[in-house]
Amino acid sequence: MNRIQQQLLELKDNSYKEFHAKLIPTVEKTKIIGVRTPVLRKYAKELLKQAKTDEKVKEEVEQFMEQLPHIYYEENNLHGLLIEGIKEYEECVQKLDRFLPYVDNWATCDLLSMKLFKKYPQPVLEKVKQWMASKHTYTVRFGIGTLMRYYLEEQFKPEYLQWVAAVDSEEYYVKMMVAWYFATALAKQYEATLPYLEKGLLPTWNHNKAIQKAVESYRITPEQKQYLRTLKRK
Repeated sequence: MNRIQQQLLELKDNSYKEFHAKLIPTVEKTKIIGVRTPVLRKYAKELLKQAKTDEKVKEEVEQFMEQLPHIYYEENNLHGLLIEGIKEYEECVQKLDRFLPYVDNWATCDLLSMKLFKKYPQPVLEKVKQWMASKHTYTVRFGIGTLMRYYLEEQFKPEYLQWVAAVDSEEYYVKMMVAWYFATALAKQYEATLPYLEKGLLPTWNHNKAIQKAVESYRITPEQKQYLRTLKRK
């Protein structure tokens, strides 16, 4: 057992483990330590800070990120948070491409938020296309999530809606992300997104789930919600 594993085990919260294990059914309970996300984020920041001045810590972090697959769920989450701390775009994407195939649950996938991407909108879009074309469930989910997170406001183009609509998958966690994307798109780009529901351009399950999530959103007006309910399909 390496030092990073030992420190993660020291941060465990058994009650949180019991609660969180129910939310990620694709992960074996024995692989969940039970570290709360704010605690994990703090630990990741400490490691990155120490690695700047301590060669031993830097080497430990590098070795940890080479050791794939990890054993514990929290190790994967920590790995993702360490990638977030990378300041160079090419290195960040390289580390992401190596890591994504080992992501095995929605929580780790959705934890990944690369603020660095905001500085590189065009190169990231090319990567999004590649991720969404993957055969791996959570790589596809990450690609759609990136499009949702960074390209529904000033960077938005109507064609991105088509990219997501074209995702052909029966994987539950991909379909959920497609629905989440369209619900968020309705909140942020209502006029451009609405025709996808009016014209029935999404599979029935994705269509109805997107409407459900939109109706639950505080960012959708009461009038819009009322109309969206009339678009539900049987």
